[in-house]
Amino acid sequence: MSRAVRQQARAALVALAVLATGGGGCKQRPPEEPRAVPEAEHAEDVPTPQRRVGVKVPMPPGWTAQVAADGSFQFGPPAHTVLRVDLRPGQGSALPSPDEILQSVQKSFQGFEHSVEQKEGGADFSLVRLKLVPRLGDGGLGSEYPALFGARRVEKDLFLCATFPGVSADEVHQAAEACRGIEFQQPK
Repeated sequence: MSRAVRQQARAALVALAVLATGGGGCKQRPPEEPRAVPEAEHAEDVPTPQRRVGVKVPMPPGWTAQVAADGSFQFGPPAHTVLRVDLRPGQGSALPSPDEILQSVQKSFQGFEHSVEQKEGGADFSLVRLKLVPRLGDGGLGSEYPALFGARRVEKDLFLCATFPGVSADEVHQAAEACRGIEFQQPK
């Protein structure tokens, strides 16, 4: 993997992390109450947090889904990851606007030229498609690549979406539709 691609991948993940915090910088949390654990309580007795099940992401034909080691969902054709989706349980009210997403991306990608292809939002989603071009040390520009950053609110949860570097413009369009269409599957 070339240095430029590693930088682009790192920048994409930074932007997703900034987006995950609401794009408004660090927010101070109130101190948590200390939790007393009875001595007789064993690790296997401690309830684990529930994971959201029944999430439906409309994928293009031939795409597969997998859960990465960090808990994110990753989608794309076999051996080619296109879209990363991170779940933020209970944070649906923090849905960023398209302008907030764009500001976060511009802040995270300061060493890049940006051209916005699409900026769209609704009551439950925000999407920004753009082209990113890295500025080179010699004053020139590197190769441009398309990207998507988005968010989708489903009930009380927030899903954050971002494409990986090296994807095509068509894959970015498909990723945008997949992000926009995330929903909870109705029980049968």
